[in-house]
Amino acid sequence: MPELPEVESVRRSLSHLVVGLRVARATLARPDMLSGQDAAPAAEALLQGRTITRIDRHGKNLALIASDNRALGVHLGMTGRLSVLPAPLNPPLAPHTHACWSLAHPRSGVPAASMTFQDPRRFGGMVAYATHEAVGQAWAQLGPDALETTPEILAAQLAGTRRAIKAALLDQRVIAGVGNIYADEALFRAGVAPMHPSDRLRRGSVGLIAQKVVEVLREAIDAGGSSVRDYLDAAGQPGSYARSHAVYGRAGEPCLRCGRTLLSCLVSQRTTVWCRSCQR
Repeated sequence: MPELPEVESVRRSLSHLVVGLRVARATLARPDMLSGQDAAPAAEALLQGRTITRIDRHGKNLALIASDNRALGVHLGMTGRLSVLPAPLNPPLAPHTHACWSLAHPRSGVPAASMTFQDPRRFGGMVAYATHEAVGQAWAQLGPDALETTPEILAAQLAGTRRAIKAALLDQRVIAGVGNIYADEALFRAGVAPMHPSDRLRRGSVGLIAQKVVEVLREAIDAGGSSVRDYLDAAGQPGSYARSHAVYGRAGEPCLRCGRTLLSCLVSQRTTVWCRSCQR
């Protein structure tokens, strides 16, 4: 958490709030939260002096692309948050703020907004890239973006693996963007038990899983993501998709489809909820 729908919601809200603004000043509070700057000053790595032209996403990863082609990758990890606040940024900063940016209108220089990166558990981080092409090369180590999953893509990515299907879906090298929430929800819709070996799935089941992964992710994006704990988008808005969860977080409760009690187990060390009647 956050997963693809939450990160896409952050991307959309960031695009609305900061694209076209110039980074007048950038400050790094924790050097260990930034990597890849190749000896460049931290402020330069954080795009100081550059205008943000777009925000890209692949799976759970974001990248701020600047006017001179430099880029700043951001991974939110479990508790990371990018927040855009009114300008100027008034102290004190929120706890666990590791970087902040003062943004201005590029022509007039008038302050427009402030942006901060917070991450209490520090599983996320930022990566400086010399070019946006370098971002693409880094992201090529991941699987295809989950929103682009097709039956053919998923079948190819699962080929030869004996892992439980949920474990495979959680592997970002298989498809990028699915986490615990949406793996549970997609497998429930597909009627497939999360511990079913991937290499024993029929082709029709693989195709149905691919379809349901995309379906669930798109619905969650439309709802702004799932605010299960403390997730908010860049504008401080929560997502509402948690109200639509059929299985995630509902262990011990009745299945919404058949009424039987939902079960819980561990798959890849992640709490997994499923229905033994609806998922075979």
